[in-house]
Amino acid sequence: MKLKSALRAATALTVLAGAAQAQELTIAIVNNGHMINMQTVAEAYTEETGVALNWVSLEEGVLREQVTSDTATGGGQYDIINIGMQEAPIWGQAGWIEPLNFSDDYDVEDILPAMRAGLSYEGTLYAAPFYGESSMVMYRGDLADAAGVTIADNDSWENVKAAAAAMHDPDNGVYGACLRGKPGWGDNGAFITTVANSFGAAWFDADMRPQLDSEEWNNAVSFYVDLLQSYGPPGSEGNSFNEILALYNEDKCGLWIDATIAASFLENENVRYAQSPNAGNPVGANWLWAWAFAIPAGSPNAEAAQDFIEWATSKDYVQAVGNHPEFGWGSVPTGQRASTYEIPEFQAVAGFAEAELAAIDSAAPEATELKPYVGVQFVAIPEFPEIGSAFGQEMAAALSGAKTVEEALADAQAAADAIMQEAGYY
Repeated sequence: MKLKSALRAATALTVLAGAAQAQELTIAIVNNGHMINMQTVAEAYTEETGVALNWVSLEEGVLREQVTSDTATGGGQYDIINIGMQEAPIWGQAGWIEPLNFSDDYDVEDILPAMRAGLSYEGTLYAAPFYGESSMVMYRGDLADAAGVTIADNDSWENVKAAAAAMHDPDNGVYGACLRGKPGWGDNGAFITTVANSFGAAWFDADMRPQLDSEEWNNAVSFYVDLLQSYGPPGSEGNSFNEILALYNEDKCGLWIDATIAASFLENENVRYAQSPNAGNPVGANWLWAWAFAIPAGSPNAEAAQDFIEWATSKDYVQAVGNHPEFGWGSVPTGQRASTYEIPEFQAVAGFAEAELAAIDSAAPEATELKPYVGVQFVAIPEFPEIGSAFGQEMAAALSGAKTVEEALADAQAAADAIMQEAGYY
């Protein structure tokens, strides 16, 4: 009954407004744990409102490609789409997605400031965060203790590499470091960019000319490739979030540096957390992201879509998951609302909460002298997805050994330069 009560509270305005008439919403989502859980929790939403929910669950890279193509062309395939901080302000400015206006009960001020800012354009919210994240180290405390190593907050990359080497035991199926290698601007590109930031590299100079042929990029990518080739699992160039989560839960990883949200799904009781390492520059060493819901412009079901988004990103939804018999408080979406971290039941089971919130609070998407653009693991310009996708392919080639680091970076530099010139930046 707790689920039903929470759901009624969250959907009262929808029902009173008459939006409970039978409709169908098609929702494109990324295929990760919280989104999969939502499909079960939302069965009660359909029961209460009469709104049928047609879920299209896609792998991260495929989702980005399909949603971008459909939204940019006005294809109308989806009523609600999963997007993030790279797309929301750009698409909002371009008129590709609808501005969001929620009821006072929604309490938009409760959304963490970093998430609210990253999903807005000129103060208007264009996407609502289902969950938010930064990145952090998640490592096996038992393996670290047995190997006589420690990993500190904001440790040096060299110390982290030494810890990975000490925990590496491939004969017994344990790999020292499990890190993203699958091509994509939000996959290997995201992680490698945080490494590069910490080495003092930047995607572009102040004139927006690509800098991928710099010494800093070479040092960062060479370090990344050597770390995974020496202490990572075989086939790392095919691993993204879901693949590494499975490896970690099979006790095959010594350490994993990835989205803070992963902590909700780790099963080993010996996991410990640390803030992301760096190679001398801590600014940009941990990313900032939110998987959020947006409404493509011109959707004929925009009103019903907004009602659903208000429910799915509300305080009441968090309560619904926390009180759900299949999930519980350790499975609630995090990184989106300050109030979640104040719930006693959540505090009791979320040993990762303090580390997660510290990572989100320390993320630095603002432009700096070194990084003259907005974004941590991405660049907030329309051309970046194309550039980042080309980069990701080259980095996977370097990781697999198909190209040298120098060859891969030279080819990525050439691709980025061509795209920026064609876009008229210089």
